[in-house]
Amino acid sequence: MSIWWSLHLRCEAASVPLARRLLLGAMETAGVEPDIAYELSLALSEACANAVEHGGGPDHTEGYRVAAYLDGDVCRIEVTDHGPGFTPTLCGPGAEPTDTENGRGLYLISALTDHVDVHNGPVDGAVVSFDKTLKYRADALLKVS
Repeated sequence: MSIWWSLHLRCEAASVPLARRLLLGAMETAGVEPDIAYELSLALSEACANAVEHGGGPDHTEGYRVAAYLDGDVCRIEVTDHGPGFTPTLCGPGAEPTDTENGRGLYLISALTDHVDVHNGPVDGAVVSFDKTLKYRADALLKVS
């Protein structure tokens, strides 16, 4: 069983819960265990919040894109924006979280998922992708074989 969807969203705070609800609905329909679905939705919220805050380009008109793939027992999510991108030393291996309120989203995403990749886009912006192994409820309608 595979489910795939993609959204192009405006860089507005109201877009974050929309993406989160769509992901939660897809996972509930597929029969993903609620704890796994919640962790992924929280990670998605953090990635979208980063895109809204930092990723809209100079005039915030370009928006950002969310793509999610539920394929068998893995969910992969990718959030792509049009902002200035990341400084690799701020988010690479060995980087430490800051003491401020900002800068903790990537660490939360990393704690909630199995694998995180952060890189700058080919022209502009940043790409944050992450994945997590799914577990399904015993009564799932769309069971993985």
